Amino acid sequence: MPAIGVLTLELRIEHAHSLKDKRHVVKSLKERLRNRHNISIAEIDHQDLWQRAVLAAVTVSGDRSRAEQVLQAVEHDAAAQVGDCLVGAQMEWVE
Repeated sequence: MPAIGVLTLELRIEHAHSLKDKRHVVKSLKERLRNRHNISIAEIDHQDLWQRAVLAAVTVSGDRSRAEQVLQAVEHDAAAQVGDCLVGAQMEWVE
């Protein structure tokens, strides 16, 4: 049975002083994660706030442990790219 994993990343971008600043950070992070980990990713909340963003990354695999490895790598890579801006991460499974 395929495993569908969703990783929700919450960002607080303190240095953003406009939506343009925020979009630059979010777009860069999404592109890097999509290219490095072959996932789908989208901003799902706080689109109108300058300093907050919530992203959801999704992967599908025939093996749950492989999907979990991918999402853990995504979380690690996101933390490495945005540092203290990453204030929360939650992994969920779609049945």
